[in-house]
Amino acid sequence: MTAVTPYLRHRALRAAAPLRLGRVVELVGLHLLVTGLPAAVGDLVEIEGQEPALAEVAASGPRGLVCLPLTKTSGLQVGALVRHTGGPLRIHVGDALLGRVLDGLGRPVDGGPSLSHLPQVAVENSAPAALSRPRIDHQLGLGVRALDALVPCGRGQRIGIMAGSGVGKSSLLSMVARGTEAEVSVIALVGERGREVREFLDNDLGPDGLARSVVVVATSDAPPVERLRAAFVATRIAESFRDSGRHVVLMMDSLTRVAMAQREVGLSAGEPPATRGYPPSVFALLPRLLERAGTSPDGSITGLYTVLVEGDDLQDPVGDTARSILDGHVVLSRRLATSGHFPSIDVLESISRTTSAITDPSQRDAATALRRMLAAHRDVRELVEIGAYVAGADHDADRALALMPQIEAFLRQPMDETTDLAITWSRLRELVAA
Repeated sequence: MTAVTPYLRHRALRAAAPLRLGRVVELVGLHLLVTGLPAAVGDLVEIEGQEPALAEVAASGPRGLVCLPLTKTSGLQVGALVRHTGGPLRIHVGDALLGRVLDGLGRPVDGGPSLSHLPQVAVENSAPAALSRPRIDHQLGLGVRALDALVPCGRGQRIGIMAGSGVGKSSLLSMVARGTEAEVSVIALVGERGREVREFLDNDLGPDGLARSVVVVATSDAPPVERLRAAFVATRIAESFRDSGRHVVLMMDSLTRVAMAQREVGLSAGEPPATRGYPPSVFALLPRLLERAGTSPDGSITGLYTVLVEGDDLQDPVGDTARSILDGHVVLSRRLATSGHFPSIDVLESISRTTSAITDPSQRDAATALRRMLAAHRDVRELVEIGAYVAGADHDADRALALMPQIEAFLRQPMDETTDLAITWSRLRELVAA
């Protein structure tokens, strides 16, 4: 007779255990209170009704479980039975995800084939240990000249794209998705307008870009828990590709809307509001999410996170916290955007913290020369406009004024154009040597 292992005994006992149900005793705003059901924070529960609804346990107290629905609350009522699903959210991962569009819970929404044959993993995961991360020493081409030359991005680096609304963040991400040298792109659209999703897929990303991408979408009308989970679902998918030895670019638009979703979740769970209405859990969430990107012994995740700053104020709480965690930031200028300069990157206000590790001295010298000319031009611009600048007063300014048409041609780039990394550095050297 074959001996029964402890694992098989545990499974048999679980299967034979009676099903324990809880009940909804309160429905207020975005949350519902469930009693009589043991569950941990982060677990999923199912609320019975005409259309069963999923909810996530957000808090636990003496009165019961505070749960936040993953669907609309219309139709739910006090007294509804609630059952435990067995654990936290799990998603499918694998190469079959390439070219697919998923919702914030990892379910396909593009009408394609089922993903049920793929393995499942829990959405929650730990960041690689600090000492296990290989150093960032290789530049990753993004296909955008202004970024590759003046704000170079290393493979495994995390960069924030800071801007107000309507300045071109999503368009810049679409250029990177088409032009990056990374093997796989994972794109999270969190809190976006529903109208823009189809436009992004068809016009900005295109069939070629989509073929090597996974897109996770949670539009602005999705429940806050789904918008929040979309960020972690996209990160977990990127991690699965990294663990298989791939180099991945993870693009999230936008980190601010993830923070706003957590603000709704935290306030509904009873947290006190702190800085500008954000509860403390928001500022604990950001490093937990952002630290999961980066290098690992197997592969890398290069993270590009857009940050929607309020009123173009780069010192807003989310933007300031994100800058302190990330490895660099790109600032988009409304002045450049309104003048038709695209991409509207303010290179003088943008910085990459890995530049010295991923570029050689000649490349850094060329980039520094261009930055000096741009800074000198900025300093004398008003004097030139009123006719008060005297030629010869500043050598860098004189060069900048003479080369400004070529400089602007280098920094401007149509959306449908991508430039190879080697060509970008070659053009920069030619420009500063003129």
